[in-house]
Amino acid sequence: MFYICSNCGFGSGSWIGKCPDCGKWNTLKEKPDFAKASSGKKGEAVKKITITSLSKIKSSTKSRLSTGIFEFDRVLGGGVVPGEVILLTGQPGIGKSTLVLQAFQKLRVLYISGEESAEQVKNRAERLSINLDNLSFSADLQIESIIQSLEELKNEIEIVIIDSVQTIYSKDIEGPVAGISQLKEVTKKIVNFAKQSNLPILLIGHINKEGDVAGPKTLEHFVDCVLEIEGEKISNFRLLRASKNRFGSTDEIGIFEMKQKGLSEVKNPLVFLETDKKLEPGKAIVGVAEGKRPFFFEIQTLCVPTSLMNPRRVVKGLDFNKVQLLLAVIRKNLNLPLDRFDVFVNVVGGVSIKSTGADLGFIASLISSFKNIALPANSLFVGEVGLLGEIRSSFLEEKIIEESKRLGFKKIYSSKLIKNVKDFAKQI
Repeated sequence: MFYICSNCGFGSGSWIGKCPDCGKWNTLKEKPDFAKASSGKKGEAVKKITITSLSKIKSSTKSRLSTGIFEFDRVLGGGVVPGEVILLTGQPGIGKSTLVLQAFQKLRVLYISGEESAEQVKNRAERLSINLDNLSFSADLQIESIIQSLEELKNEIEIVIIDSVQTIYSKDIEGPVAGISQLKEVTKKIVNFAKQSNLPILLIGHINKEGDVAGPKTLEHFVDCVLEIEGEKISNFRLLRASKNRFGSTDEIGIFEMKQKGLSEVKNPLVFLETDKKLEPGKAIVGVAEGKRPFFFEIQTLCVPTSLMNPRRVVKGLDFNKVQLLLAVIRKNLNLPLDRFDVFVNVVGGVSIKSTGADLGFIASLISSFKNIALPANSLFVGEVGLLGEIRSSFLEEKIIEESKRLGFKKIYSSKLIKNVKDFAKQI
């Protein structure tokens, strides 16, 4: 006898009340024919694999499908590739459904939703002023029925949107909807169909409380592209990034602003800054490269005496471990008693900076707050800081400096002018 967990597929030689893999109770079901089924029929011939020389395969010259939104196409690598499977994730309410409706309104779309009714989707589309003639809707959630219908409709539609993949289920798999086994089987069938039919499919996925895609990590391995929308709900700005892209770069970034009539593209590199660029104590402007474009962000740091045994470190918009590292560099090279001060760091606009080019700007804002002295007006900080306190060139630094001069920044601190943190502290 063999027992299989209906939720995650874990196998055991004996029954267990709680699955040791997924932690669910009473999900192990008896499979008496498991060993027989896995070994195949007796006397059945083993087939050899088919091997084909790649030189004999015809190259695909099909062009990408443009969405009509340049920022979306930029992140994808120029548009949607035929047969591509895209996974779009983000926090609830961040604007996933709004983005896909706007992005694909010029294409013939089949929208399959287990989250909203047809009336709700239509109301959103009308609010966004989307042409409804290209938009078809279905609320059927069984993957076998979906694929059978898509076989008949694949010449009439250009892309399929499934909102969300966690609501789709397979009749061939036991277990709850959105369970690990169901998600694996559903995604596998979707990917196989997309590759065979050359019909692109976009899946909208949930985010769990840890910030990861809900379900197994293999869900991301199955698909061709993983996109994530990030940003605070209280902020109007949204960033679109690709953490995986088989047909393009993962360095590009798309910026959108949430307005009453949906998301609009943002192309101004100063969108996250105040127009006067006036600096106050604890405030610094950094230039970083996102993809191939320079952007400018405002970092604010508040440094105040602490009453706690262990001083607080609150970081928003920068990597927490990177900030801790830079605090150690400052204490070592500048002898600032940071162990007696709470440090609060924030990137204005509700965005996250992943580039190391923001290191110098953070240090500038910290020194400015610690000494309560404003930094020079119209100044910009670009550079990576090493463990030994040296200032290094950051990615696309020359392009950032060139763009900043065009935008009116007068004083630019970078690795070209300053070599270490000690010299930097003297100059500011």
